[in-house]
Amino acid sequence: MLDSFVTIAYIAASALFILSLGGLSRQGTARRGNLFGILGMLIALVATAARMDFGGYGVLAAALIPGAIIGALLAWRVQMTAMPQMVAILHSFVGAAAVLVGIATYLGHHRQMNEGEAAIHLVEIFIGVCIGAVTFTGSIVAFGKLQGTLSGRPLLLPGRHLINLALLILTVALGVWFFRSPGTDGQTALIAATIVTCILGAHFVLAIGGADMPVVVSMLNSYSGWAAAAAGFMLSNDLLIITGALVGSSGAILSYIMCRGMNRSFVNVMLGGFGTEVGAAPATGALPAGAEVHSVDAAGAADLLREARKVVIVPGYGLAVAQAQHALAEVVRLLRERDVDVRFAIHPVAGRLPGHMNVLLAEANIPYDIVFEMEEINDRLKDADLVLVIGANDIVNPSAMEDPTSPIAGMPVLRVWEARTIVVMKRSMASGYAGVDNPLFYRDNTLMLFGDARKVVDEILAASR
Repeated sequence: MLDSFVTIAYIAASALFILSLGGLSRQGTARRGNLFGILGMLIALVATAARMDFGGYGVLAAALIPGAIIGALLAWRVQMTAMPQMVAILHSFVGAAAVLVGIATYLGHHRQMNEGEAAIHLVEIFIGVCIGAVTFTGSIVAFGKLQGTLSGRPLLLPGRHLINLALLILTVALGVWFFRSPGTDGQTALIAATIVTCILGAHFVLAIGGADMPVVVSMLNSYSGWAAAAAGFMLSNDLLIITGALVGSSGAILSYIMCRGMNRSFVNVMLGGFGTEVGAAPATGALPAGAEVHSVDAAGAADLLREARKVVIVPGYGLAVAQAQHALAEVVRLLRERDVDVRFAIHPVAGRLPGHMNVLLAEANIPYDIVFEMEEINDRLKDADLVLVIGANDIVNPSAMEDPTSPIAGMPVLRVWEARTIVVMKRSMASGYAGVDNPLFYRDNTLMLFGDARKVVDEILAASR
């Protein structure tokens, strides 16, 4: 009876997780998707707990209750600007859990298996521990880069690819040793492989520049999913296998979408990488010949908005840092009341986390129907009277299309320069995350509006009333 209940609960939870992913694919259904995911996880926890011996409930409560409290407090207090690093650190927990589960499974009691089953079980343990270790340290490094604790500049050691290859070969050799060890005698090889793959994960992400952090976050999301699936195999938990496979595959698909958004291959991101420290000033020699910057103040920008009939707003990470989304939402409301056609243009890699800008706008109750992805709105930019770029840089850089020698050459960008007038809101003329100068700032139809985005948007709002 109990086994049937658990099986039905696992099927229900799996269905809810699939519905959750489907809901999260659109802004309008994202809230419902989150609720499906929460309900599915609640069912999974209850069903898993029902399979335990009564004596284990105290241990479960001791782990579950403090974890739930800490998680709720962090989720409540974290700012949207800190969401990327929070996601990264949560991935590290999944990786650590996979490592601990793998080691505990190896050293713990084993059910009777034939020779083939035992061999497969050892492979599951070793692969799960290695994936978990890479995810653990890689996620911690990603957290440090996003938090600013570590430099966003890639750590490009001489012969770094050879170092990675040597670590991989050493991991395989340790795997052979582990596989051939009788009983639990392979624990030394397993611990050594854990240490080696921890170093590999950290070095892998350290060598990736800040401009590629959105791809790294989605990649680590995929790794954490496969680590969870491996833990499911080790624990013979079907739901954990299904959930891990869903997270792993969706993370891999998202990584592909992000790479396509930058016109780069996944291998190029992982092995090449570009990016310098955030806010690095562009080299003087990189400025266009005879470059001249035209500036405007908040009152002038408000006048331009008042005169425009079609306005497109391009948000970037600067909007998130300044937390200007609520004031911007009020500006949008006023414009729409005056029958101005207002739309938002979202680039796939805007911000430091996939979907970061969409969540930011949803938080400010921006209507879903005026938020468009790059492919949907790029051809309409030439009809816009005014494009307002807030805190974005690389995703509106014409060098990607016009300069084949640029580090971001070929990257799909929002063609904002085709509009009649562009107002770019930035703190300074500093380069973006990719560390390259932006010729857009010096075009005749571009006006620079310098200052903190929150302060400037508030001034625009005041001048618009």
